[in-house]
Amino acid sequence: MTSYFEVEQRDGAARIGKILFPTPVRTPYIIDTASLKDAHSPITDAGSIWNISIEEAEERIRKIREEVGDETIIILPHQDLTLEVPEDMVLKISERTEVESTGPIGRIFRKGVDVKKADLYVMEGAGSLEGNARKFLERLIDLKDSVAPDTAIYLPNLCTPVNAAMLIYLGIDIVDDTKAIIAGYNDIYMTTAGKYFLDSMTELPCRCEACAPITLEELRAMPKADRAELISRHNRNMLEAEIVLARERIRSGNLREYIEGQCRTEPWLAALLRLSDTQYDYMEKQTPIVRSNQMLATTSESMTRPEVVRFAKRIQERYTPPESEILVLFPCSAKKPYSISNSHNKFIKSLGKYRKFVHEVILTSPLGIVPRELEMTYPAAHYDTVVTGYWDAEEIKWVSSCLRDYLSKHKYSHVVAHLEGAYREICEIVSEQLSIDFIYTSTGNVSSYDSLDNLKKTLSEIVSEKEYKQSRSRTDMMRAIADYQFGSGAGKLVVPDDAKIKAPFPKHQVFIGKEQIATMIPQYGTLALTVAGIRLLSNSEEYSGYTVTIDDFLPRGSLLAPGVVAADKNIRPGDEVMITGSKAIGVGRAMMSGEEMVGSSRGVAVDLRHVKKAN
Repeated sequence: MTSYFEVEQRDGAARIGKILFPTPVRTPYIIDTASLKDAHSPITDAGSIWNISIEEAEERIRKIREEVGDETIIILPHQDLTLEVPEDMVLKISERTEVESTGPIGRIFRKGVDVKKADLYVMEGAGSLEGNARKFLERLIDLKDSVAPDTAIYLPNLCTPVNAAMLIYLGIDIVDDTKAIIAGYNDIYMTTAGKYFLDSMTELPCRCEACAPITLEELRAMPKADRAELISRHNRNMLEAEIVLARERIRSGNLREYIEGQCRTEPWLAALLRLSDTQYDYMEKQTPIVRSNQMLATTSESMTRPEVVRFAKRIQERYTPPESEILVLFPCSAKKPYSISNSHNKFIKSLGKYRKFVHEVILTSPLGIVPRELEMTYPAAHYDTVVTGYWDAEEIKWVSSCLRDYLSKHKYSHVVAHLEGAYREICEIVSEQLSIDFIYTSTGNVSSYDSLDNLKKTLSEIVSEKEYKQSRSRTDMMRAIADYQFGSGAGKLVVPDDAKIKAPFPKHQVFIGKEQIATMIPQYGTLALTVAGIRLLSNSEEYSGYTVTIDDFLPRGSLLAPGVVAADKNIRPGDEVMITGSKAIGVGRAMMSGEEMVGSSRGVAVDLRHVKKAN
């Protein structure tokens, strides 16, 4: 925990923060390597103690602190070690070289050594991990899991214009310009698309203040020192521009889309992205439950991004379909939500009076399957993908696995597939795997008159066999959203059998008698609860999720992290959460994960909407 660093905005593991000096320092931040020894820099390195004693190191820190007061983070004196040093030796060296200081401090993070309080942690040996995606990610996650969530992370000697956005996406707050400066002195010209040796270039592609006044020929003709200074300045400009762009992407909530393209510039960055997606627990717990922007799914990595995997997992683990014995599978549409598209309008009209007897599920890449009740819920109504009619093997495998898992858990007497192309191929794969017979109703084009008529006739024949249960579409939708959002079983608590659904779609409201329980938020397809709705959940012995326990006070406006006593570990940024304490009960929107709420000493934990005195 820290008194000098506060996270202000998040986009998954990426974040914008500030170092709380009289003149705040915005992060992600680039350290000027030349100023690391400058006591007046926001961050200064007190240096190595390989050649001095502990007493001399402490005296050095004391003098720096006297000079700058509490307006500089001092990275404590340390002994630099390689990553190959055995852990027992690391521990012994760390014990013999422990230095303390007052005011804001930074510490070298070492695996196996007890983590002491600091305002900044340095990932030791980061520069040697370039190109080793697996080892880098292991070290970073170990660091992140070991320190308080509201402390800054400094990654030295690794950042370039090419990898800056990726490092920020993974949770790095502070970098330096070491590689950019060294490259300049080696006649290496850096861009966000890669680096170029000056001798191999035909023209300068940049128009920054360093490059605009000069031609390539003039640059080559410069004395070595002058040329190095100018290229270094250009490289630094590129790095700064990429950091600013990353901050804007965080604010817009679309940094992921950017790095899916940017990672193609270097193989180890593509490996980092793919490996980070396998670390689901680390990435997902920091990923917001909803975003205000459209999710672009245009690469193969889109299928493994945290939002997509979370949606598929919640369908499998939380979602309870309506009591229907007839399943109808439809293809997705370019327009979202699907039901407002031309194709789905035709499907729905063809179902006609038989629609109340069937359960509709849409097959789509990259989400897998989308029950009709959840077509409004993020990201089902908020993604866009490449539409070519061609599905690659990975897409078919992924969507097949989602459908297989669903049909393994939920049984139907009839499965009607109104599909063509890759969609039908997926059904044929699952049919063989589960030994389930699918009824195919399309005759070549799912929207043709013959196909739609065949769908209608097929359902007519099935429904005439016996008396099937009828669905309660609005109730089913609100229960499905509640289960998806709060966990299995929440739907029947928030929307009991005696509840009434009022207001037109998509602004449905849940009432019990005259008391409002919940409202559907159209732009996200999620539920906003009232205090009465919170009480339905909190008073149930069968449910205890999404609860934030606070100290003995009545909060107003925003709930800050220091006031949180405990929080459900399943809470994600953007979640609807319950606030409970001896003096208050309320509801609001989480601004950080449950783990962050408990582990942080600063920042807004919950944006409160309704708060009442506890009875």
